[in-house]
Amino acid sequence: MLKYSTVPDTTTTPTWTTWREALRVVGYPPFLRKTLGIAAGVGTLLFLINHAGALVDGTAGARTYVKGLMTCLVPFCVANWGVLVGSRRR
Repeated sequence: MLKYSTVPDTTTTPTWTTWREALRVVGYPPFLRKTLGIAAGVGTLLFLINHAGALVDGTAGARTYVKGLMTCLVPFCVANWGVLVGSRRR
């Protein structure tokens, strides 16, 4: 039978108390892969929702694509915030 612990295993996943440690948590490769994947998926969906008309019409310029990159930053930041909330040591 599997036993679940409410205490996270701090030997394998990083935790943080200072902002310098928080940057290491955000840069931890398994977390970074997940947050980048979330940003790509959700950001692409939001970009298509907001700018599909310009893409179909052929009027999408550099400004539209810059907005698309900025749109991907929002889910990236939110996903990282969730990682930081879940990995904070008290």
